[in-house]
Amino acid sequence: MPSLWDQKTLAAYLGKSTAWCERARWAGEGPRFIKLGRHVRYRADDVLAWIEENARTCSGMEG
Repeated sequence: MPSLWDQKTLAAYLGKSTAWCERARWAGEGPRFIKLGRHVRYRADDVLAWIEENARTCSGMEG
């Protein structure tokens, strides 16, 4: 069974605020999430995949 994180756990893991997590979720810029009723949860595997997708080799602009 996959590990599910709440927003507070995600924020602590990423070193971000819970407000950042909310903004990223609303903007579609953060990791995939699951809605369980009114609760938001994140699969640990989805968080790690999102981190890998955002890995860069240089800080220049894309395109």
